[in-house]
Amino acid sequence: MKETSVKTVGLIGAGRMGMPIIGHLARAGFRVLVSERQAERRADIESRGAAMVELTPLAQASEVILICVGFDNEVRELLQAEEGLLASVKPGTIIAVLSTIHPKTMQELATHAAQQGVFVVDSTVCRGGRAADDGTLLSFVGGDKDVVARLTPVLSAYSSDVVHSGDIGTAQASKAANNLILWACLVANHEGLALAQRYNVNVDALRTALMTSSATNGALGNWGNQSMAWAQDDMAIVAEMAEECGISLPQSGLVREICRTLKPRRYQLDQYGA
Repeated sequence: MKETSVKTVGLIGAGRMGMPIIGHLARAGFRVLVSERQAERRADIESRGAAMVELTPLAQASEVILICVGFDNEVRELLQAEEGLLASVKPGTIIAVLSTIHPKTMQELATHAAQQGVFVVDSTVCRGGRAADDGTLLSFVGGDKDVVARLTPVLSAYSSDVVHSGDIGTAQASKAANNLILWACLVANHEGLALAQRYNVNVDALRTALMTSSATNGALGNWGNQSMAWAQDDMAIVAEMAEECGISLPQSGLVREICRTLKPRRYQLDQYGA
């Protein structure tokens, strides 16, 4: 495929991650078109330098489309519905899925889209909302190297690091590995600090010290600000992937159940499990 310069980027889903990405794209010089179901977000979208449009004109005008919706079924609907993206996009368009979904879903969608000359790739993001605000996300991207090369300037507008993880689906697998480790660390942090608190340790000082020790991890550094909204969904994907490829991940199964219990808590430094 001949590499061309991307001028217009479409983004679907102006939520916690999508909204700051809009601003980074606009500041990088891209024309940004946004499709968002919640009409009350229009003013915020436009203030960031983008235009809020319907799905069909976005699909027709964009050379790259970023999908930032929440769930596997929403991504499928966008690509497979009778009046979805594939009904309107031009051949050669790159559709990058930022959503966290199953690698097999990515492969199925990419195979289907390829019949129309459309490139569907996975381009998952890590490091959370603060990194999205700062434009310092880590992007994994899975797909043909020429497609990735064309897409990379778009990803670099909101990512300080872009890693080509391999073929279609590998970015989703990379994100699953990230999430598996993230939630395991969060649970270990919770238990370790809870134990220390029972022995009257100054846990504020302890946490600061642990960040300089062999126990350091990202969830510990982000203590009190780590949302658990997606923990169960993330670990459900991990469990399904493990079952399909026939490997045992016993700790991950336990972490999934613990996350189910801890999800309602706010994770402030004075709140630990008994």
